[in-house]
Amino acid sequence: MAKAIFLDRDNTLIEDPGYISRPEQVRLLPDTAEALKALAAMGYKLIVVSNQSGVARGMLTENELALIHERLGELLITAGVKLDGIYYCPFHPEGVVEKYSRDSDLRKPNPGMLLTAAKEHDIALSQSWMIGDAYRDTTAGRRAGCKTILLTLAGHVRTPKPNDPSPDFKAVNMREAVNIIRRYGGSRISVQQEAVLEKKEAPAVAVAAAAVPVKAPAPKKEEAPAVEKAPKEKVEQAAIGPVSIDTSKLEGMFEQMVSMLKTNRREEMFHDFSLSRLLAGCFLIVVVFCLLAAVYFLLSPSARNGSSVMVSLGFAIVFQLMSLTLYVMSRK
Repeated sequence: MAKAIFLDRDNTLIEDPGYISRPEQVRLLPDTAEALKALAAMGYKLIVVSNQSGVARGMLTENELALIHERLGELLITAGVKLDGIYYCPFHPEGVVEKYSRDSDLRKPNPGMLLTAAKEHDIALSQSWMIGDAYRDTTAGRRAGCKTILLTLAGHVRTPKPNDPSPDFKAVNMREAVNIIRRYGGSRISVQQEAVLEKKEAPAVAVAAAAVPVKAPAPKKEEAPAVEKAPKEKVEQAAIGPVSIDTSKLEGMFEQMVSMLKTNRREEMFHDFSLSRLLAGCFLIVVVFCLLAAVYFLLSPSARNGSSVMVSLGFAIVFQLMSLTLYVMSRK
């Protein structure tokens, strides 16, 4: 049986300006083509599963939606990768078009589209993955029996519903999602277990990953800090009196800070290298030296020289303008 990557469409493969209704609105996200190439090279089929309630809401027809998906396929083929299938759900219980105004097992978080695709393409769901930017995507994947990755794109905060299961992994973009699948493609490791693995040294990580299926008792070494804290707390209370501290709140704040720092670090890891930015940084260093030289010429009695100060400031301005120009070019 084959294995597959099930992919949400909007904010996963293409930009989402709202309800897309025309083919010319389709624009691939920066990492899409290269990520799909890497996944295809690993032997995965690439299948899009997308909720398209715009049809039920009367914003576009199924024929117009077909043109949009045709455009998506053309852009990917031009980039050197081909989709194996596109499945969509046009239904919504609040739709205004009577034909589509109902709920459906195909609509995520229901797993209907994944199950249909698995049957038609002979896919082993236990060896497959679901990637999307919303909890309804990962919930559908979990219900179908796939491993799941939630994309935590900058500026898109997703709040799970009470019944939404946690995704197996989280990724800041498609490139990190590919790295996760390359690393854990053959085993089901939750995002909580991944956090534990990251705290250990590299050799220990490999051993822990291999031993995930076996439930072993927690090592006694991890309990040691809790045992050692008791005497310390008693000493402190004896010295300054009884102290009431809500440790659960402090731990929660600490975990949030660590999570934010990790997300920022991971986002920086996946920015493309830019020669323009490198040169801009070098020019900024030159600007600092020019300003320091100007201050030296201005304050030192032995080296005080009005023309030298102006020349230094002139060079600083020129290099600053060059640095700004290069930075703007790199952003574009």
